[in-house]
Amino acid sequence: MSDLNNTINSLRKEYREIFLKSAEEIKTKVEAIRPKGLKGEIFDKYEKDSDGYLWQKNTLDLLQNNISKEIYRKLNEILAYRTKFKCVGCATCCNLACSEFSPEELKQKAQNGDNFAKQFLSVFIPYNSKEEARKVYPEYIELLEKNKEYDVYFYHCPKLTEDKRCSDYENRPQICRDFPDNPLSILPSACGYKKWKEEVEPIALMLHSMVEIIDFYIGKINSVL
Repeated sequence: MSDLNNTINSLRKEYREIFLKSAEEIKTKVEAIRPKGLKGEIFDKYEKDSDGYLWQKNTLDLLQNNISKEIYRKLNEILAYRTKFKCVGCATCCNLACSEFSPEELKQKAQNGDNFAKQFLSVFIPYNSKEEARKVYPEYIELLEKNKEYDVYFYHCPKLTEDKRCSDYENRPQICRDFPDNPLSILPSACGYKKWKEEVEPIALMLHSMVEIIDFYIGKINSVL
C-alpha cells in the first residue's frame, strides 16, 4: 500500500511542477505575438477589431490550430509506442474495471449514443458491493478511499476464466484491445504495459497540463470577445 501511496503522491508533485512550467511556456508564446506597444493583458476586454482584440483572436488560432495539433501529434506517438509492449495476462483490468459512472448512468449514456458506454456495458458487470471488489485488489480500493475518491464504481468481466484468460478473446471489443490508452492510469507492477507507462508518463503529464491550460485560455478569451 505504501508503494501505491508514494506513487500517487509523487505523481501529484510532479504534475504541479510540470503544470507551472507548461503555463509559463504558453504564456511566453502568447506574449510573443502581442502587438507592439499594446498595453493590457490577454484576458482584458478590448474593442472589436482593435489591436488587443486581434491579439486575442490570434492567440485562439495559436492555441487551437498550432499548439493543440502538436499535442495531438505527440499523443498519437505515445499511443503508437504502446504497440511495442504487450499484455502478459495479469487480468487486473478484467477483474477490476473502474468508472466514475454508475451502472444506471452508463445505461443512460449508452441509450444516448455513447459508444464507449455501449462497449463497456457489453463487457463488464458491476460488483455487488465495494467489499466484493476489495477482495480482488484491496490495495487499490484502500488508496482510493485514502484519497477520498468515493464516487467510483467497480466492474468485472464475467468472461474471464479461472486461469485468467478471456473466454471470448477473438471477439473482445475495442476498449479491451486498446487498454491501456491512458499512460496516467495506475497500473499494477504485473501489467505488461507498466514499463510503457513509466517511460511516457513525463511527456503525458506535460501534454495533459497543456490541454488544461489551453482550455482555460480559450474559455477566458471567448468570454470577453
